[in-house]
Amino acid sequence: MTLKLQLVQDGEVIFEIPLSPSDWPKEQLKEELDSIEEDFDRFSRIFNAMSNETRLRMMKNLIQKEDQTMNFADFMHELELNPKLVWENARRLTEGGLLTKTGRGKYSCSEFGQRTFMIMSLALRRLIETLEELEKI
Repeated sequence: MTLKLQLVQDGEVIFEIPLSPSDWPKEQLKEELDSIEEDFDRFSRIFNAMSNETRLRMMKNLIQKEDQTMNFADFMHELELNPKLVWENARRLTEGGLLTKTGRGKYSCSEFGQRTFMIMSLALRRLIETLEELEKI
């Protein structure tokens, strides 16, 4: 059975990858794996930004806001964080490209941040659940 992950825009498949290395043509898999090294720094910033419960909670709160904007004090009060934690985690999210500082103490979720959060938290969770269910069959 070949499992593939597809990205579809307006009904058109714009990206598709097999989820098992054995389903890839050997040369194409080698090229893909070799190209990962070029992106280590970028991946590290993104994974670092998303690999912390506080930062995930900050992103979740931003995504839930109608204008996807919060100020420093909102993070402190809504998430019960001290100023140092807000500052450090906002810095990491900004470095990862997920958060932008829009004014004095005000932050918004970047377009990249919205999509990254959706992929890495919601879609990845569903994908892992599906793969675990398939393992049971």
